[in-house]
Amino acid sequence: MPSDTTAPFLLFSPGHSRMILSDADIERRLGDDLVVEPLDDPDIQIQPASVDLRLGNEFLEFQHANIPCIHPNDETETEEYTRKTTVPEGDDYILHPGDFVLGTTVERVEIPADLIAHVEGRSSLGRLAIVVHATAGLCDPGYEGQITLELSNLGRAPVALSPGMRISQLTFTELKSEADRPYGSERGSKYQGQTGPQASRIQSDREFGGDQ
Repeated sequence: MPSDTTAPFLLFSPGHSRMILSDADIERRLGDDLVVEPLDDPDIQIQPASVDLRLGNEFLEFQHANIPCIHPNDETETEEYTRKTTVPEGDDYILHPGDFVLGTTVERVEIPADLIAHVEGRSSLGRLAIVVHATAGLCDPGYEGQITLELSNLGRAPVALSPGMRISQLTFTELKSEADRPYGSERGSKYQGQTGPQASRIQSDREFGGDQ
Protein backbone atom coordinates (compact mmCIF):
# COMPACT_ATOMS: atom_id res chain seq x y z
CA MET A 1 0.00 0.00 0.00
CA PRO A 2 1.26 3.55 -0.70
CA SER A 3 2.41 5.73 2.15
CA ASP A 4 2.26 9.51 2.56
CA THR A 5 5.50 9.83 0.62
CA THR A 6 6.18 9.40 -3.04
CA ALA A 7 9.18 7.27 -4.02
CA PRO A 8 11.68 8.73 -6.52
CA PHE A 9 11.37 7.50 -10.09
CA LEU A 10 12.71 8.27 -13.56
CA LEU A 11 10.82 9.62 -16.54
CA PHE A 12 12.56 8.46 -19.70
CA SER A 13 12.78 10.23 -23.03
CA PRO A 14 15.16 9.54 -25.92
CA GLY A 15 18.69 10.49 -24.96
CA HIS A 16 17.70 12.02 -21.64
CA SER A 17 16.28 11.01 -18.28
CA ARG A 18 14.32 13.52 -16.22
CA MET A 19 14.30 12.97 -12.51
CA ILE A 20 12.06 13.57 -9.54
CA LEU A 21 14.05 15.46 -6.91
CA SER A 22 14.95 13.52 -3.78
CA ASP A 23 15.04 15.05 -0.30
CA ALA A 24 18.74 15.80 -0.73
CA ASP A 25 18.07 17.49 -4.08
CA ILE A 26 15.19 19.50 -2.60
CA GLU A 27 17.26 20.71 0.34
CA ARG A 28 20.07 21.73 -2.00
CA ARG A 29 17.72 23.63 -4.32
CA LEU A 30 15.93 25.30 -1.39
CA GLY A 31 19.25 26.88 -0.53
CA ASP A 32 19.61 28.05 -4.12
CA ASP A 33 16.71 28.98 -6.44
CA LEU A 34 13.70 26.98 -5.22
CA VAL A 35 11.48 28.73 -2.64
CA VAL A 36 8.94 27.14 -0.28
CA GLU A 37 8.18 29.50 2.58
CA PRO A 38 7.50 29.57 5.43
CA LEU A 39 8.97 26.10 5.86
CA ASP A 40 8.53 25.97 9.63
CA ASP A 41 9.52 22.34 10.20
CA PRO A 42 11.82 21.03 7.44
CA ASP A 43 12.46 17.76 9.30
CA ILE A 44 8.75 16.95 9.10
CA GLN A 45 7.76 18.69 5.86
CA ILE A 46 10.60 17.52 3.63
CA GLN A 47 9.73 13.92 2.75
CA PRO A 48 11.97 11.46 0.82
CA ALA A 49 10.87 12.94 -2.53
CA SER A 50 8.42 15.74 -1.77
CA VAL A 51 7.56 18.69 0.46
CA ASP A 52 4.41 18.66 2.58
CA LEU A 53 2.35 21.86 2.34
CA ARG A 54 -0.09 23.07 4.99
CA LEU A 55 -3.70 24.19 4.73
CA GLY A 56 -4.45 27.89 5.03
CA ASN A 57 -7.48 29.35 6.81
CA GLU A 58 -9.25 30.89 3.79
CA PHE A 59 -11.81 29.06 1.66
CA LEU A 60 -13.82 30.03 -1.40
CA GLU A 61 -17.21 28.32 -1.26
CA PHE A 62 -19.58 27.80 -4.20
CA GLN A 63 -23.17 28.93 -3.71
CA HIS A 64 -24.92 26.72 -6.25
CA ALA A 65 -28.42 28.08 -5.63
CA ASN A 66 -27.61 31.64 -6.69
CA ILE A 67 -27.45 31.13 -10.47
CA PRO A 68 -28.88 28.54 -12.90
CA CYS A 69 -25.41 27.71 -14.29
CA ILE A 70 -21.85 29.03 -14.46
CA HIS A 71 -20.74 30.77 -17.66
CA PRO A 72 -16.92 30.46 -17.73
CA ASN A 73 -16.60 33.57 -19.91
CA ASP A 74 -18.56 35.86 -17.55
CA GLU A 75 -16.29 37.39 -14.90
CA THR A 76 -19.17 39.29 -13.31
CA GLU A 77 -20.80 36.05 -12.15
CA THR A 78 -17.95 35.12 -9.82
CA GLU A 79 -19.26 37.13 -6.87
CA GLU A 80 -22.72 35.65 -7.39
CA TYR A 81 -21.67 32.03 -6.96
CA THR A 82 -18.70 32.24 -4.57
CA ARG A 83 -18.30 33.33 -0.94
CA LYS A 84 -15.02 33.67 0.95
CA THR A 85 -14.85 32.15 4.44
CA THR A 86 -12.03 32.64 6.95
CA VAL A 87 -11.74 30.04 9.70
CA PRO A 88 -10.93 31.52 13.13
CA GLU A 89 -7.79 30.27 14.87
CA GLY A 90 -8.43 26.96 16.61
CA ASP A 91 -11.53 26.12 14.56
CA ASP A 92 -11.97 23.56 11.78
CA TYR A 93 -13.45 23.77 8.31
CA ILE A 94 -16.09 21.06 7.85
CA LEU A 95 -16.06 19.61 4.34
CA HIS A 96 -19.34 17.82 3.74
CA PRO A 97 -19.94 14.91 1.33
CA GLY A 98 -20.28 16.20 -2.22
CA ASP A 99 -18.85 19.63 -1.35
CA PHE A 100 -16.30 21.35 -3.56
CA VAL A 101 -14.39 24.36 -2.22
CA LEU A 102 -11.22 26.20 -3.06
CA GLY A 103 -8.60 26.36 -0.33
CA THR A 104 -5.03 27.60 -0.22
CA THR A 105 -1.65 26.55 1.05
CA VAL A 106 0.06 28.41 3.87
CA GLU A 107 3.28 28.24 1.92
CA ARG A 108 4.27 30.47 -0.96
CA VAL A 109 6.41 28.85 -3.65
CA GLU A 110 8.77 30.01 -6.39
CA ILE A 111 9.48 27.41 -9.07
CA PRO A 112 12.70 27.91 -11.08
CA ALA A 113 12.67 27.72 -14.88
CA ASP A 114 14.18 24.23 -15.00
CA LEU A 115 11.65 22.56 -12.68
CA ILE A 116 7.98 21.67 -12.80
CA ALA A 117 6.06 21.01 -9.57
CA HIS A 118 3.18 18.57 -9.10
CA VAL A 119 0.53 19.00 -6.39
CA GLU A 120 -0.30 15.61 -4.90
CA GLY A 121 -2.73 14.51 -2.20
CA ARG A 122 -1.56 12.82 0.97
CA SER A 123 -2.48 9.16 1.23
CA SER A 124 -3.83 9.54 4.78
CA LEU A 125 -6.39 12.11 3.57
CA GLY A 126 -7.16 10.12 0.44
CA ARG A 127 -8.20 7.27 2.72
CA LEU A 128 -10.75 9.66 4.21
CA ALA A 129 -12.06 10.38 0.67
CA ILE A 130 -10.56 13.90 0.57
CA VAL A 131 -9.23 15.04 -2.81
CA VAL A 132 -6.97 18.11 -2.92
CA HIS A 133 -7.07 18.87 -6.64
CA ALA A 134 -9.58 18.16 -9.37
CA THR A 135 -7.39 18.72 -12.44
CA ALA A 136 -5.00 21.58 -11.70
CA GLY A 137 -2.18 19.63 -10.10
CA LEU A 138 0.62 21.49 -11.82
CA CYS A 139 2.88 24.46 -11.04
CA ASP A 140 4.64 25.66 -14.18
CA PRO A 141 8.29 26.71 -14.33
CA GLY A 142 8.44 30.33 -13.19
CA TYR A 143 5.28 30.21 -11.05
CA GLU A 144 5.32 32.30 -7.87
CA GLY A 145 2.60 32.46 -5.21
CA GLN A 146 0.47 30.38 -2.91
CA ILE A 147 -1.24 27.31 -4.35
CA THR A 148 -5.01 27.14 -4.70
CA LEU A 149 -6.33 23.73 -3.65
CA GLU A 150 -9.43 22.19 -5.23
CA LEU A 151 -10.86 20.37 -2.22
CA SER A 152 -13.68 17.85 -2.44
CA ASN A 153 -15.16 15.17 -0.20
CA LEU A 154 -15.95 11.98 -2.10
CA GLY A 155 -17.03 10.10 1.01
CA ARG A 156 -20.26 9.80 2.95
CA ALA A 157 -19.28 11.56 6.18
CA PRO A 158 -18.21 15.17 6.85
CA VAL A 159 -14.48 15.62 7.47
CA ALA A 160 -12.98 18.34 9.69
CA LEU A 161 -10.00 20.06 8.08
CA SER A 162 -7.77 22.01 10.44
CA PRO A 163 -5.90 25.06 9.11
CA GLY A 164 -2.19 24.41 9.55
CA MET A 165 -2.50 20.66 8.95
CA ARG A 166 -0.36 19.09 6.25
CA ILE A 167 -2.81 18.87 3.36
CA SER A 168 -0.80 18.13 0.21
CA GLN A 169 2.59 17.23 -1.19
CA LEU A 170 4.68 18.99 -3.81
CA THR A 171 7.02 16.92 -5.99
CA PHE A 172 9.54 18.43 -8.39
CA THR A 173 10.64 17.19 -11.80
CA GLU A 174 13.74 18.44 -13.61
CA LEU A 175 13.11 19.55 -17.19
CA LYS A 176 15.38 18.60 -20.07
CA SER A 177 16.13 22.32 -20.48
CA GLU A 178 14.94 25.55 -18.91
CA ALA A 179 11.61 26.91 -20.16
CA ASP A 180 12.13 29.66 -22.76
CA ARG A 181 8.97 31.46 -21.69
CA PRO A 182 8.32 30.57 -18.04
CA TYR A 183 5.09 31.33 -16.25
CA GLY A 184 4.98 34.98 -15.23
CA SER A 185 4.37 38.58 -16.22
CA GLU A 186 5.90 38.27 -19.70
CA ARG A 187 3.24 35.71 -20.56
CA GLY A 188 0.50 37.65 -18.78
CA SER A 189 -0.03 34.58 -16.59
CA LYS A 190 -3.29 35.13 -14.77
CA TYR A 191 -2.49 33.44 -11.43
CA GLN A 192 1.07 34.69 -10.95
CA GLY A 193 1.63 36.01 -7.43
CA GLN A 194 -1.75 34.86 -6.15
CA THR A 195 -2.50 34.90 -2.43
CA GLY A 196 -5.37 32.96 -0.91
CA PRO A 197 -7.84 30.84 -2.89
CA GLN A 198 -8.57 32.33 -6.30
CA ALA A 199 -11.62 31.67 -8.46
CA SER A 200 -11.32 30.71 -12.11
CA ARG A 201 -10.07 33.39 -14.48
CA ILE A 202 -10.79 31.36 -17.60
CA GLN A 203 -12.52 34.39 -19.12
CA SER A 204 -8.99 35.73 -19.78
CA ASP A 205 -8.40 32.89 -22.27
CA ARG A 206 -8.35 33.79 -25.95
CA GLU A 207 -11.25 31.44 -26.59
CA PHE A 208 -13.40 33.85 -24.60
CA GLY A 209 -11.98 37.09 -25.98
CA GLY A 210 -9.05 37.48 -23.59
CA ASP A 211 -5.37 37.75 -24.44
CA GLN A 212 -3.95 34.60 -22.79
